[in-house]
Amino acid sequence: MTTHTVRFLPYKQEIKVNDGETIIRAAMESGIHINASCGGEGVCGKCRVIIEDGNVEEEITEKLTREDLEKGYRLACKAVVRGDVTVRIPVESKVDASVLNMQRFSRQTARIIQPDFEDLKEQGLFMPPVEKKYLELPEPSAQNNLPDTARLVNFLALNHDEHRLVVSLPVIRKLPDIIRKENFKVTVTIIRPVQKDRKSYIIQIEPGDTTNQNYAIAIDIGTTTIYGQLIDLITGDVRGETVEFNGQISYGEDVITRIVYAEKPGGLEKLHKVVVDTINRVIRKIIKQAGVKKEQVSSLTVAGNTTMTQLFLKVNPKYIRRSPYVPAATIYPPIRAVGLGLDLGKRVEVLVYPQISSYVGGDIVAGVMGTGMYRNEELTLFMDIGTNAEIVIGNKDWLACAACSAGPAFEGGGIQFGMRASKGAVEDFSINPRTFEPMNITIGNTRAKGICGSGLIIMVATMFELGIIDNQGKFNRDLDTKRIRETNGIWEYVVAWEEDNGIDRDIVLNEIDIENLIRAKGAIYSGCQTLLEEVGMDIQMVERIILAGGFGSYVDLKKAMTIGLLPEMDTDKITFIGNSSLMGAKMSALTNRIRSDVVEVTRKMTNFELSETPSYMDYYMASLFLPHTDMNKFPKLKARLEQRRAEG
Repeated sequence: MTTHTVRFLPYKQEIKVNDGETIIRAAMESGIHINASCGGEGVCGKCRVIIEDGNVEEEITEKLTREDLEKGYRLACKAVVRGDVTVRIPVESKVDASVLNMQRFSRQTARIIQPDFEDLKEQGLFMPPVEKKYLELPEPSAQNNLPDTARLVNFLALNHDEHRLVVSLPVIRKLPDIIRKENFKVTVTIIRPVQKDRKSYIIQIEPGDTTNQNYAIAIDIGTTTIYGQLIDLITGDVRGETVEFNGQISYGEDVITRIVYAEKPGGLEKLHKVVVDTINRVIRKIIKQAGVKKEQVSSLTVAGNTTMTQLFLKVNPKYIRRSPYVPAATIYPPIRAVGLGLDLGKRVEVLVYPQISSYVGGDIVAGVMGTGMYRNEELTLFMDIGTNAEIVIGNKDWLACAACSAGPAFEGGGIQFGMRASKGAVEDFSINPRTFEPMNITIGNTRAKGICGSGLIIMVATMFELGIIDNQGKFNRDLDTKRIRETNGIWEYVVAWEEDNGIDRDIVLNEIDIENLIRAKGAIYSGCQTLLEEVGMDIQMVERIILAGGFGSYVDLKKAMTIGLLPEMDTDKITFIGNSSLMGAKMSALTNRIRSDVVEVTRKMTNFELSETPSYMDYYMASLFLPHTDMNKFPKLKARLEQRRAEG
């Protein structure tokens, strides 16, 4: 078959592809990311590239104007390679990973809380599942000629109260030589069982005292990003931390498109390999940061949603998206890291957080464990907001959960100029109420390239309060400003003119964008209402709301209430827990108590399938307004709007 060379700029990277291959597939194979929210179906129009030279054949699409075509723009998913070609990835199609590790400031956000390692010690919860012990064994003699393994096990039983020990075969193989290297002074690594009546395993033996070199890795496998931490099991300190975009995003930006891709021939194998490759990059980075060796890592704990977990474990996720929405498993046994392709020692076991259902996964269970809400008296509402929003309500006595599909609006999907929270994304926004001119603040203080989720919420809330849009998200067409205009039958507001921004056309917010946001926030708000109703409660009874996830760290609480994303309540009752999935994974690395409690928590957590709950659709329809059809649910906002109208 004829092959051609595809050259990608500005990366100066080349790849050989078969004749008839698409540009987006070539980019995927090169490891170059191009935004493609729809997974390559050609419906989102975000995979725009510029063909600078060469021969491509493209399908005609309404997503590109004649002016776009004249400038060389094509949709990467529809452009077919027919010869050598040079492709430039425009700035709005790139993913900028550097912003993920940046510290950013935000306004009116939730108070941030983080569990303290010292609290674990004070509560008697610091019991790492993998522990090292230094031993000075008695040397053998004519009177004491026990086998080396028996000598080791007996010494631990008599001097360290360690019983029901099993010595693994790899340890037995090297035991005779190791114990004699430092005159019977050795360090053993022991894996503790979750249940007390189970056996412990000696998985490593080293000469001398290496008890100060014991580390664990915690991994959060997110749909968009993969976070990792290297944890010192002696001090509890995080010695290394980093984040990478999940390589799977090139094959679909949400779980459904990835499940669909996994069903294709070779798709499951490919998605498994891509996510493992990303995790290995994270592992290498944090090990390098900490200045430790991978042989010093004793365990790895993983948390992720149900789809991400099954793809990571190379388990077919096909039936997750088909009624009655059944996952392959909810609890997984410990798995050897090397068996999954992870670049760690042969003895390292991977502990995977259990799932609740197809759409309430291990990341949410990890959040419940990490926040400690399952041990507290307070009635708590836990929310992890993203493409899918997961909600948990309860306390130490009971727990109930549900998941709702919010869509990708909060991560920039379905929004004409939406983008992830990377450099150039408008994240803060205000409008002069007389001239209607905007003030845009972007991540990194660079020219605007698009609008991220938190910026979108602020824009819509601000426009609603100022009367620029009504409660259905429609623009007031009588306002005296050139920024509100009609384009191709769609009304829009110009956020940044072409000459002022960082791309080659005006950045706008249109009525379709606002409608998509209203649908997303409506799904979340109605999900909360439905879950509360199913357990016989209402929002007034909730004593605390915990927001989780990257999105929750930057969302303006007042603006989120203004659009009806969050119920109106005292902001002092709302806290932000950060990456709760990673936090739960870290806690499991530090204490066996969490690992033993998690089984009980998953058993007592009642899952409600909102699609099977009749009242959900009624609540959803009532939520498709700003902020809601019933303004009495938002009395503070109602009072502000009435005051504004009275002032003219």
